[in-house]
Parts: sequence; C-alpha cells; structure tokens
Amino acid sequence: MEQEVMMMRIKELMTTPAITVLGETPVSEALRLLDRNQITALPVVDRQGRLIGEVSEADLIPDMLLVEDRVPSYPMKLSGSLRPRRVAEVMANLVISVQADEDLDAAIDLLRATMVKSLPVVEGDRVVGVISRSDVIHYLAGRDASIRNRILDLLRERNLGWQVEVDDGIVHVHGPIGELERERAEAIAGAVPGVIAVHTT
Repeated sequence: MEQEVMMMRIKELMTTPAITVLGETPVSEALRLLDRNQITALPVVDRQGRLIGEVSEADLIPDMLLVEDRVPSYPMKLSGSLRPRRVAEVMANLVISVQADEDLDAAIDLLRATMVKSLPVVEGDRVVGVISRSDVIHYLAGRDASIRNRILDLLRERNLGWQVEVDDGIVHVHGPIGELERERAEAIAGAVPGVIAVHTT
C-alpha cells in the first residue's frame, strides 16, 4: 500500500532569525556581516522589519572595487558632506522571497530556476528567516537517515518491531500484518516531515 503525505514547510528548514541590514547600513558593515557569517546575501528591511530589498556579494564587490580605484595616492582634505556608501545605494529592489508556510518544494524550485543562492523567508511582508542552497543541500544529504531514525523512534514508543528503509524520502515499512496494521504504519511514518510516500509490506 502507499500513502502520499504533505511536504516539509519552508519554516521547518529556514535559518532564523535572519541576519538583516537597513537601507542606511554602510556598505562596509554589510561586507563584514557577509564575511563573518559566511553568507552570500542579506535581506534589507525597514525599521518595522518589512522586506524592501536584498544586497548580495555580487552587489558589494564591484562597489568596493570602485572605491579602491578611487583611492588617491596622497592624503586628501575631505569635505564635511562626504559619507560612506549605504546599502540602499547598491541593493536590488526587486527581491524574490518565499512565505514561511509554503512547501519546501517552492523554495527548491526557485533556487534551481534562478541565479540566487538564498531567499528571504517572510510572514506577510516581514522577514522571519532565510533559506539557502546550502540549507537545502544539507537537508537532502542527511534526509533519509533522519527520517528513518525518527520513524524508528516512533515505532519503539509503541513497542512495534517493524523494519524501516528510506530511499529519497520514500519509506518502506516491513512487518505490518493486516489492513489495520498497515494503516497504522502509514499514519506513523506519514507524520514525519520529509516523507514523500509510504509503502508497507
């Protein structure tokens, strides 16, 4: 028998809280945040935490190289009006984002179909997290083992000695006898996030 189940939600995998910057954040500070946290992009928010843009390493590197090109070989007397560049001057205003309650598949499809390496996760218009390619790869790499261990724990709690195998999110439960036991196995395994389908034999 087979039971189709709900996919994992983005909010279950996203990194939270998101590391964000304001539009008035200096470009140099944004660079330090990217370097310190080993990330490739930062959501830009307003004072209420609403998403207004995104600034990535691709936005910042050309800007800082341009600054290097402008550095004179001798000291200059600076006017009082000169100030550091701000994130709002280099950020992308059109940002692809995903809702926290969407299926993980929605984020995977966007990361696969676009050049972006990470996506801001929002609830309404407020940033609550970030999901990146590395988050998805880390999840996929250990998904089958994690799913199997969780199902085995649930079976042990119910004193059920059934055997479990997981392959690419598809669960095979060996041991249930009769229709009621098979339905029970499907319900137990199907409740685990990341399970795509359940087979009982």
